[in-house]
Amino acid sequence: MDRTRVVVVGSANMDLVATTPTLPGRGETALGSDFVMVAGGKGANQAIAASRAGAACTLLGAIGSDSFGVTLKARIAGAGVDTEHLRVVYGASGVALVMVDGGGQSAVLVTPGANASLTGLTGSELDVIRRADVLVAQLETPLEAVTEAVLAARSAGTRVLLNAAPAREVPADLLAAVDLLVAKEKHAPAIVGAAPDVRAALLDLVPRVALTLGAQGAWYGDRDGTAVHVPAVKVDVVDSTASGDAFTGALAVAWGEGRDLVSAVAWATAAGAACARRLGASVALPHRAEIDELYTAPV
Repeated sequence: MDRTRVVVVGSANMDLVATTPTLPGRGETALGSDFVMVAGGKGANQAIAASRAGAACTLLGAIGSDSFGVTLKARIAGAGVDTEHLRVVYGASGVALVMVDGGGQSAVLVTPGANASLTGLTGSELDVIRRADVLVAQLETPLEAVTEAVLAARSAGTRVLLNAAPAREVPADLLAAVDLLVAKEKHAPAIVGAAPDVRAALLDLVPRVALTLGAQGAWYGDRDGTAVHVPAVKVDVVDSTASGDAFTGALAVAWGEGRDLVSAVAWATAAGAACARRLGASVALPHRAEIDELYTAPV
């Protein structure tokens, strides 16, 4: 069987990750322990996640002309992602400063760098999207290019998965072209406002919704009346930073392969759990066999 073709439009950052027993407060200095430097950014993470989960994946984005950019491209390509269309622009690459505490929770500061230049897409980039089975996008790069990518996918019959992260208001024309929305439930009010029923309000905007619930697992609902809670997979958490990206990448692959979406969300939940067992975003993203090991089919 041919591999599902997934195209990710999004950010690529160099993640500088340090661990500390307790995250420092404002004006404080904390003594750290471990340190790693890994490829990151929601776009790169989700592309690597999709590739390791079994897709033929292409990343559309931008890196800088600095040494971080050289390393980023090599590491993303080394994870099996097609980087032929990854732009190199003069200046700094995106950088994320990540602090992880003893419970696996993180605080992240991102400087966009080259990612901010992704304000539109070329004809060849749009062609790549139109040939895909699933387009994955997030909100960590300028909305102009995200919207352009989503509309191109919709016009070609490519399925559109939007990960609404970081939390922010999403333009109506963008949401109208989304087939499946993925978000943290606690961030959903940024999309729908102070709605009395956030889940119902989201389904008024998009036909399918997958919400991640942290330690409680995930929820999937659609306009056909499906509403299912998927329990979390219990693991020893080391670093939860990229668990959401692992979830999104795996969900895109499972959906593209034709699984029903309840099963796809359960498989994606297993991917998120597998990711949390290791330190460092792209390093921790699981391979397909690791996801299968933790996956339990929904009843």
